[in-house]
Amino acid sequence: MARVALVTGGSRGIGAACALLAAKEGWAVAVNYTQNSLAADEVVRQIRAAGGTAMAVQADVGDEGQVIKMFEQVDAKLGRLSALVNNAGVVDMPQRIDEMSVARLERMFRINITGSFVCAREAIKRMSTKHGGSGGVIVNLSSAAARLGSPGQYVDYAAAKGAIDVMTLGLAKEVGPEGVRVNAVRPGLIDTEIHASGGLPNRAKELAHMVPMQRPGTAEEVAQAIVWLMSDGSSYTTGSVIDVTGGR
Repeated sequence: MARVALVTGGSRGIGAACALLAAKEGWAVAVNYTQNSLAADEVVRQIRAAGGTAMAVQADVGDEGQVIKMFEQVDAKLGRLSALVNNAGVVDMPQRIDEMSVARLERMFRINITGSFVCAREAIKRMSTKHGGSGGVIVNLSSAAARLGSPGQYVDYAAAKGAIDVMTLGLAKEVGPEGVRVNAVRPGLIDTEIHASGGLPNRAKELAHMVPMQRPGTAEEVAQAIVWLMSDGSSYTTGSVIDVTGGR
């Protein structure tokens, strides 16, 4: 029977690439989405067309009740979880800190930080030997912004991803003795739709000159690192944060 993985924000970009690659590697995949059911259904269709197992599951990771329901749906349809990819996240329009509203900050941190914590909490309840599980893996999505700070653009997003780095390190030590590995991938300039949601659809290409490799990365390149961390090939890797940044 296939091991079960949940990819939050799995309907587009890095999440979709990860869901498709994980399914190709033999995982049964739950594809989470917030609003775009058509995009999630298309990812599921592609997985099933290739002979894999997948389901779409709606939940806003910033809402605890919806997260709990999502995990229960995955339990019922696919079985006990073995991997969580904490990919769901948001950016916002470019702003300086002295222009940011509390509403913006609360949304940024609720989805990017609290959502990741709550998803990890629910995953651990299913994976940890302390809770009767047989182990598992969590891969968090950080960002090169956590190292660069993103001044004049979204320091709040960078700060949220810095929190994810620290969460990864602490959680790895906390649940390592219970059979759960926790790592993070830190993408750099990746050519996905997330830039458009921040009002800068061409950002990755326009800033490519700042990358030593002189190009933006692809969602598929990030997915390769994530799926490796999900695999037995990384069985002695935990508490790591892997840069996929083209050298930036």
